[in-house]
Amino acid sequence: MATILSAQCTDERVNRVTPALFARYRRAEDYAVANPTELEGLIRPTGFFKSKARHIIACGRELAARFGGHVPDFMEALVTLPGVGRKTANVILGNCFGKPALVVDTHVKRVSQRLGLSRSQDPGRIEQALQELIPREQWTAGSQRLLLHGRYVCLARTPKCHDCPIYRECAWEGKRPR
Repeated sequence: MATILSAQCTDERVNRVTPALFARYRRAEDYAVANPTELEGLIRPTGFFKSKARHIIACGRELAARFGGHVPDFMEALVTLPGVGRKTANVILGNCFGKPALVVDTHVKRVSQRLGLSRSQDPGRIEQALQELIPREQWTAGSQRLLLHGRYVCLARTPKCHDCPIYRECAWEGKRPR
């Protein structure tokens, strides 16, 4: 449920909301019968709370009905759940189940393009390109490194090229001189 909340929201804000959410709703069945207004109140700080509440309730219903209340551990099932796309599914597979998974978020997309790892704008194609470049056993850690590099060094508007440990290898034409 936290990964559904993370859409268009910072990890910090999600982490502030989840303790109360998880204390109130402990199982998929609890989410399935949640009062939408109450749930919206708990998750309001994450933004898009009405849509997220609908997805969370529907996801709880699907988990309870189709998967015995358990989160499935394979992509094909995860992406059938409301509010779960490839990015969310990869977060779950890599971080919860320890399976190799490449998460392509806005940071990974930007860094991949700037480093010349992918020219595509499509997250699915970026994921495929990175799968060919990064050894399978490093997919989860590799995408996490790209994400953190994009979050703290290779920023969208004002990249910190002077702090970049891979500045010399960077293919981005817009990089700032050291």
